[in-house]
Amino acid sequence: MKPHVYLLAIASVIVLSSCFKNDKTFSKTDYELFKMAEKKEGFVWYKNSEEYLDKSSGTGHSNPLLRTRYNAIAATMLDGNGRIIEGINFPEGSLIVKELYDANKKLERYAILYKNATSPDADAKGWVWGYINSNNTTAAPASLKGKSCVSCHSQENNIDYMLMNKYF
Repeated sequence: MKPHVYLLAIASVIVLSSCFKNDKTFSKTDYELFKMAEKKEGFVWYKNSEEYLDKSSGTGHSNPLLRTRYNAIAATMLDGNGRIIEGINFPEGSLIVKELYDANKKLERYAILYKNATSPDADAKGWVWGYINSNNTTAAPASLKGKSCVSCHSQENNIDYMLMNKYF
């Protein structure tokens, strides 16, 4: 093999492997959640506002700012003011994306809930939990089924694990 062909082959492997950030926990589910979270069109913002909210006193997230949005299916469970309707359960296919930002409004992480009861990564209520860094790496894999999140999201006055109404 000629040296330039060999170098081209090595460069190709490096480029392709860098797309996955060498994160061994990044599964097919995590990748799919990340791709869904990246899309902005077709979503409704909590309280119909794209404003950044200061993190709440009840959060386990360390990021100081957040915004939360709902896909068209999940948005059917919001009232006219963009708040979650009390006592509901989100339907299958609901996608809720909490964007977590640093103090300079730089996106750092997505906290994602996707209602897909047929997923092997779904918890007992049918939610698939995603905790994915904005650089396409996993903060906590979906295979953990929200293990480190459920205790906080199960606190009093949650609505199908959602706490937005309670704190905002």
